[in-house]
Amino acid sequence: MIAAPKSSKIFFGWWTVVACSVVGFLGVGVASSGLSVLFKPIAAELGLSRAVASLAGGVQSVGQGISGLAGGRATDRYGPRVAMLIGIGLLVLGLALMYFVRSLWAFLLVWGILVGIGFSFGCTFVTDTAIVRWFARKSGVAVNTKFAVQSLSGVILLPAIAWFTTSQGWRLTCAVAAAVIAMVCIPLTWFLVKPHRPEHYGLPPDGATSRSGDGRPEESSGRMAVQTRGLEPPDFTLRQAMRSRIYWIMILVAYLSGAAAPMMGVHCIPFLTDMGLSPVRAAATMSIVLTSSIPARLVTGFVLDRVKTINLRFMIASGFFLQAAGVTAFLVTRSMTMIYVWFFLFGIGGGITQSVQIPLWARYFGRRAYGAILGSSMAMNVPMALAAPVYIGWVYDRTGTYLGVIFALAVLVGLAGVAAFFILPPKPVLRGAIEA
Repeated sequence: MIAAPKSSKIFFGWWTVVACSVVGFLGVGVASSGLSVLFKPIAAELGLSRAVASLAGGVQSVGQGISGLAGGRATDRYGPRVAMLIGIGLLVLGLALMYFVRSLWAFLLVWGILVGIGFSFGCTFVTDTAIVRWFARKSGVAVNTKFAVQSLSGVILLPAIAWFTTSQGWRLTCAVAAAVIAMVCIPLTWFLVKPHRPEHYGLPPDGATSRSGDGRPEESSGRMAVQTRGLEPPDFTLRQAMRSRIYWIMILVAYLSGAAAPMMGVHCIPFLTDMGLSPVRAAATMSIVLTSSIPARLVTGFVLDRVKTINLRFMIASGFFLQAAGVTAFLVTRSMTMIYVWFFLFGIGGGITQSVQIPLWARYFGRRAYGAILGSSMAMNVPMALAAPVYIGWVYDRTGTYLGVIFALAVLVGLAGVAAFFILPPKPVLRGAIEA
């Protein structure tokens, strides 16, 4: 048995939260939200329409979905450290190669595939898995601490990326981002993300370690089992989860909200600059969505660990309804003031829904196959993730406005809220069941 990570006062799981938070902060700021900043400069230089340029965002989502299916299983088998290092390496390589992109196909290959897979492996579901492995009762606070730090990329990174892109160009921006991510994220992942669950090191989840008289963890005494029993649901395999009706309802909710995501991601800054805002001011305005989600994530994470699992669906629904209300407020007036209201409410709602949805997979289906289950949910969203950004760009190319898409956004998140009411706990399975 490998010795427990050395940390006498601070549970090592919190160091994992620190590492994953920083990795997520840089990854989301550059590879996810950053695409909206780079979108118009890249499209203009390569001579692409918005629909064609949006293919990169769609292909990126396909890469994320494929990597989610394969990477989830790999993470459960080999641990999150290896998966994150591979992902960060691909992300760094993709961003560096963006400096040399001269054609649509190069753009799709480099940003869509390399950056997409690298971002997915290195900065999204694998970081969530790394944290959930170390927490059970405190998973809500732990995961949403990461999301709160990650959301700071909106107020810190987005304006910086917009300014640097305006002054130095998108090619150098990508190259500098590659260097920063490599220097920061690789060491953090290597030293602070462990390959195994805490039980492997003689520790129970959440850090409530029982110790014998000589200070060593009492793994053989059975106290650990007593402490952790009841904190975790029976562990589902991926196959068992996919046989559950609740799994598919959760996929439906993700599908509806995911169809609306490209409007708030890829096309957000183009929409704002079309309204006359400068790229830097547009990035600052877009950051309202991420920044307003921070207190929502922290409060929701605290509440999440104290609410009965069966009631979490109401929190998800309320988040989606807040988002729908924000979009509707803008559609009624179509004023700049209401854009701030829209983004503020959308950020709060998104903070609530995502804060509950990620830990809820572990609450419902356990931690043993969490990576595979969460990764499979990403793979299920591939068709919508590929089609949605391209369709939004096509609508703009045909009509010269995003208003029709924004109306659809309100409808889709509202339907996601209705569907969330049906996310009930799945029927339990026997512990230790082995997937055929």
